[in-house]
Amino acid sequence: MISCILVDDEPYAREALAELLAKSPDILILAQVGNAIEAMQAINELKPQLVFLDIQMPRISGMELLAMLDKSTMPRIVFVTAFDEFAIKAFEYHAFDYLLKPIDPDRLEQTLARLRQDLAPKDLGPVTPAELTHLPCFSGNRLKVVPISDVEFIFSDVGGVHVATANGLVHTQMTLKLLEEKTRLIFCHRQYLVAPAAIAEIEVQDGGAEVITRSGARVPVSRRYLKELKQYFGFH
Repeated sequence: MISCILVDDEPYAREALAELLAKSPDILILAQVGNAIEAMQAINELKPQLVFLDIQMPRISGMELLAMLDKSTMPRIVFVTAFDEFAIKAFEYHAFDYLLKPIDPDRLEQTLARLRQDLAPKDLGPVTPAELTHLPCFSGNRLKVVPISDVEFIFSDVGGVHVATANGLVHTQMTLKLLEEKTRLIFCHRQYLVAPAAIAEIEVQDGGAEVITRSGARVPVSRRYLKELKQYFGFH
C-alpha cells in the first residue's frame, strides 16, 4: 500500500485526482489539504510516502513548501500544475514526477507504475529557495504565516519549537537545524536561534552571556557560541 496526501487549494481539483487514485487499490489517501501550512502539518504527522503537490497556491507555493521540508525524511513529490513551464521546472526541484492539469488517467498510471518500482528512499538533494521568507506556524487551532523579518528568536524545549516575535510566541514543526539552514538566524545556544537584526545588546556574564532583543526579551548565550556572536558584530 502506498500512502499519499493531496495538496491543492482547488477542492474540485483534489476531488478529481482522488477519484482517479481510487481506481488503484494499492493507493491510500491519508489526507486532502488546501494550503501549504496544512500540508506541512499533515506531512509531519502522517508521514506519507507520496505527496501530490499543486505548484500555484496562495501565500506559500508548492515549490516553497518543498524547500521547508526536511530532506532526510522527504516523501516523494509529484508536482501538479496547469502550466508546462512549471512542469519543466519541477525536475529542477528534484521532484519524483509532474502531472499537467487536467490530469490524464494514462499519464497518472505511468507515474504510479514508476513509483511502485522505486520504493527505496530517494535522495531529493538540495532544493530552492535556499532561504525562507515566511515560517509556517500555529497557535492553538490557528495557522499562522510569520514573516522571517518579525522573528526575534526561536527556541526548543520539551514542548516543541517556539517562535518568538515582538507580539508573542507561536509554534512551528520545523527543526532548529533546518531553520538555521533556511534562514539567517544563528545559534547562540544549543536550544536557541537568534535573529542578528533583533539584537540590541549582548550582556557578557560569568560563563556566558545574554542577548537583549529590541523588544526587551532576554535570550541565553552559551560560552560555546559567545565568541562567534561577538565576532559577527565586529567585537573582539
